[in-house]
Amino acid sequence: MSDNNIQRSITTATARKLANTTKSAPQMGAITPRLLLKLLPWTQVESGTYRVNRTKVELKKDERIAIQYLNGEPVLTSDNLTEIPLFQTIDRKIVDQLAKNFKPVKIGRGKNLVTQGKDKKRFFIVASGQSEVVSIGEHGEELRIAQLSGGEHFGEADLLSAEDSTVSVRALTDSTFFVLDTPALVSIIKKNPTLSAEFNNAVEKQLRIKATVNEHGEKHIDLVSGHEEDNVIPETYIDYEENPREYSLNTLQTVVRVHTRVSDLYNAPFNQLEQQLRLSIESIKERQEWELINNTKFGLLAQANPAYKISARYGSPTPDDLDELLSLVWKEPAFFIANPRTIAAFERECTWRGVPPVSIDLFGTKVITWRGVPIIPSDKVEIKGQYLTNRGIGTTEIILVRVGEKSQGVIGLHQAGIPGEIAPSLSARLMGLDQYGVASYLLTKYFSLATLTDDAIAVLENVEVGYYHDYQNRNSVEK
Repeated sequence: MSDNNIQRSITTATARKLANTTKSAPQMGAITPRLLLKLLPWTQVESGTYRVNRTKVELKKDERIAIQYLNGEPVLTSDNLTEIPLFQTIDRKIVDQLAKNFKPVKIGRGKNLVTQGKDKKRFFIVASGQSEVVSIGEHGEELRIAQLSGGEHFGEADLLSAEDSTVSVRALTDSTFFVLDTPALVSIIKKNPTLSAEFNNAVEKQLRIKATVNEHGEKHIDLVSGHEEDNVIPETYIDYEENPREYSLNTLQTVVRVHTRVSDLYNAPFNQLEQQLRLSIESIKERQEWELINNTKFGLLAQANPAYKISARYGSPTPDDLDELLSLVWKEPAFFIANPRTIAAFERECTWRGVPPVSIDLFGTKVITWRGVPIIPSDKVEIKGQYLTNRGIGTTEIILVRVGEKSQGVIGLHQAGIPGEIAPSLSARLMGLDQYGVASYLLTKYFSLATLTDDAIAVLENVEVGYYHDYQNRNSVEK
């Protein structure tokens, strides 16, 4: 035998049988920074219920119409029209006739539904797609009046006007509109002579109410200002909502099962029961953040008032879009919330424009800011649409919020001090052992979210995350 084949030492494989292996605690890829949970102020709730008392709203903002589809085509019903305040006081039979006279009109991207100074005023409802209402300003520039998406409407108060339109309506994407022309309305009026008076009265009523309320639809407080003596001081009072909204704490629960043999014997270097509970609690907190954003009853997206929802003008999220969000939540905005891919899309737009956003450290996590407001990442703001090898192309939202009771913003709700509590509003209870020696532990998390005023949340919708700029052709594009 060659000397080269003689064993001169114990092998590493044998040596390892006498050595201890250094181990990590169990790792979970689904754990995220969950900055939303850290940034929300949490309010203690008595008896699991929180009531939001607001001043009475005299004029509610227009809701978006829920467009229905039949065989793939949008359909407009009289129920849809009654969602518009103007039509709520008109006889239902006449509203039925009006609904039948709306005609679906398809407009290609970049084409006009209405051209300023050339077409008559028209009342329309956006069935699908996105469009913008523009007008020529005093200096000849094009001014953007509004941007509309599915379910929004425009021009109902001008239906009986014989004047040319003072705005243009342009489709930003291939769009479908429900349109009611003045001739169709005149035809209905001839058959129903009282409709003209009803319609004008409804418009006048809306205008009267608008003159007596502030931008939030609340009644103006009568005041007097001046230096003159003997002024008659107006009398006033502040009314409250008759049916204020109440929030009940939501529940997240799961049962963790661990065999007693495992928890008795296999506890070094990590306690098996503690690790099972720790990872289950991490999962509960991940789901909690998802619920705070997406829950259909109390989530941020569900509580956002339609009047505070806007669409990304060019698809990709731009600095202009975030500036417009800030103009809606301008009273102490706290932070934006967006999917990490959305943030990347926004950074690409900033790079393209040469305005890189500033980064800050937030709870040990680097986040970017816009106008000094942090943009916190959360994969719970979902991307909807197609996917290519799990790389997103689709649409999503960016949320901007104001927080805190003092600021009349968004607050988290919980009830600390519950039995078996191991963290605020989180309990762990031993349910017992079964006949196989398996112990069951019930984990329960109680929480919810309340919005104190409508202007505490604004949402940028229809945000595209899959667009990339071609820097090689930038010079030719700019020329």
